[in-house]
Amino acid sequence: MAKGLLGFIEKVFGKRQRDVQRLQPLVDRVKEVRQAYASLSDDELAAKRTEFVDRHAAGETLDDLLPEAYGVVWEGCRRLSEREVSWPVWGLDQVWDMVPYDVQIIGAVVLHEGKIAEMATGEGKTLVAIMPLYLNSLPGKGAHLVTVNDYLARRDAQWMGGVLEFLGCSVGYILGHMTPEERREAYGKDVTYGTNNEFGFDYLRDNMVVHADHLVHRDFHFAIVDEVDSVLIDEARTPLIISGAVDKSTHQFSELNPRVQNIVRRQMKIVNDWLSDAERDLRAAQRGEDVDIGDETSLKLLCISRGAPKNSRYRKLAQIPGVLETVRRTEEAYMRDKAMWEADAELLYVVEEKNHHVDLTDKGRDLLGAEEADFFILPDLAVAAGEIENDEGIDAAEKQKRLAHIERKYAEKNERISNVDQLLRAYSLYEKDVEYVIQENKVVIVDTFTGRLQPGRRFSDGLHQALEAKEGVTVQKETQTLATVTVQNFFRMYKKLSGMTGTAETEEAEFNGIYNLDVVVIPTHRPITRAELDDVIYKTKKEKYKAIVDEVDRLHRLRLPVLVGTTTVEVSELLSRLLRLRGMNHNVLNAKQHKAEAEIVTEAGRLGAVTIATNMAGRGTDIKLEKGILELPEAWAADPDLAAEVYEGQATGLQIIGTERHESRRIDRQLRGRSGRQGDPGQATFFLSLEDDLMRLFSPERIIKVMDRLGVQEGEVITHSMVT
Repeated sequence: MAKGLLGFIEKVFGKRQRDVQRLQPLVDRVKEVRQAYASLSDDELAAKRTEFVDRHAAGETLDDLLPEAYGVVWEGCRRLSEREVSWPVWGLDQVWDMVPYDVQIIGAVVLHEGKIAEMATGEGKTLVAIMPLYLNSLPGKGAHLVTVNDYLARRDAQWMGGVLEFLGCSVGYILGHMTPEERREAYGKDVTYGTNNEFGFDYLRDNMVVHADHLVHRDFHFAIVDEVDSVLIDEARTPLIISGAVDKSTHQFSELNPRVQNIVRRQMKIVNDWLSDAERDLRAAQRGEDVDIGDETSLKLLCISRGAPKNSRYRKLAQIPGVLETVRRTEEAYMRDKAMWEADAELLYVVEEKNHHVDLTDKGRDLLGAEEADFFILPDLAVAAGEIENDEGIDAAEKQKRLAHIERKYAEKNERISNVDQLLRAYSLYEKDVEYVIQENKVVIVDTFTGRLQPGRRFSDGLHQALEAKEGVTVQKETQTLATVTVQNFFRMYKKLSGMTGTAETEEAEFNGIYNLDVVVIPTHRPITRAELDDVIYKTKKEKYKAIVDEVDRLHRLRLPVLVGTTTVEVSELLSRLLRLRGMNHNVLNAKQHKAEAEIVTEAGRLGAVTIATNMAGRGTDIKLEKGILELPEAWAADPDLAAEVYEGQATGLQIIGTERHESRRIDRQLRGRSGRQGDPGQATFFLSLEDDLMRLFSPERIIKVMDRLGVQEGEVITHSMVT
């Protein structure tokens, strides 16, 4: 086993060393040729681009031109930095202060080779991209930089565009509100920045135009995808769809919503009655005494877990040792006897949270169809069609008319049943301020990976309309698909594709298998010194949130900058309220404050700053530390009002507090990576509870038993590196 582990470590780290060794001679060549450019005037340096274009047209490859082209970009960065030249970026003057390091040149070579460069947060991925963009724009077919949102597309185009334009390269960017003429002009530039959605939807619209002069795209020649794991893995199968309204709307969400609402209310009453019984039976267990859970209580607990798995009272009962094990054993017994229908007999519907599915029971169907006995009965089209065909008393035209009538009735009934299913899903599985928010009387989706709003996107199969009916906003008409392509298929059209991110190595097999992309891990410019503490686990969310606020209060007293990462808008706003009660000034960065992102992120690294952020802060945003933070330990030691135990062993730098583990491990790595950029100190800790969705769905029974065995009381915590 040890030999196998050593072999694995050698394979991983050996590959990293081989990659760097292979590229080092090319980096040395770039450093060698760039010295010759120091004596050139600015105009002569910019004119090198025309020379490169001509040489490429004459037969030299881009690989041949790489050392000189990268040397020109390096020299341009050096000049602008030494002169402290500034230009407007999002309306604010930005002074250029960056010159590529050797490791950034390595990353730039990897991108030109059509591979993925994994670079740690703060290592300057945005700067790295301009070298391969400059080089790959030489053939005159355009080079695209794909970002995750409009804010970054415009910011990076203006920020990096200052350097590229200084070197004779034209730069454009695509935003959601642009006209076709503005888009065509942006795509006509040497380098174009934009989001994957904008590039993809422009491709779909191009497929719908009648005249060639209405096209906006050029060739799909070369693209660098920023945050490549988010775009090519998380959203790979997400279809980009251009849809249009249907002539006549046939949905009945508004009409059916009161009936479904009644079903949901009745089920909640049934569940709450069972919960009261279970709480009474388990009262002794809540005091820590041993209790034998009887068959009747076991069945009630099983029914609650199937009827309302997200109920907060049930989640609290699930913390009692033995409860989840009892539910599991009871479920297995009913399934073994193929009698699950008996267990569900008193429920109106069953929620399968893991499968994201809700199913009406016979009792629920009877209640919903009380006024229409045949509500759930679909006509047998084959039998009806046969009867019409065999009826010799009617002519062919009448037969066709009757067949069309039966088919229409079938479609209407089928749609009603589908509407009921989606309404039940909307009520049971989707929570406001978690999966969606309400803005301007509309349901707007929240991306669970980034925390960003996705205006214009809609849940499919009627779910979005079901949510609109649930929330009492205007229910939109159905739409029909006019053009569609998946993100995966769209990016496969590029002749050369590359990407960069801080978290790609864990998905290397998928990148290689689907896109034929290798992952190269780029070493950091300086060693990472961030302290990564073990997760701390509490029994309940209430205890966890109190502990988080206490920790933020302690760090705030030490004047350290704190970034609290949350998985949902709801949690970010809850923590904001708790911090306000403590009188702590703080900023909130979530889907509802998207427009203020730049200002909030700029403030996050300041002395004593407290920032609460959903996952959106983990992508494309760089938090720089204010001067004076590294000298704080001297101030702590000199402060007579500060007890030594408050700061002993405390790292300086940006303090990361995670409030829950995300289902994607990469998202957690990105949050942690906001701290410790460019060798800065920092610290990261995740606070968890047994009521968190991931812990609850993936059986915390063993941890509950351990906590019980150790005598863990309310408010106490367990910490161990093996817990996660």
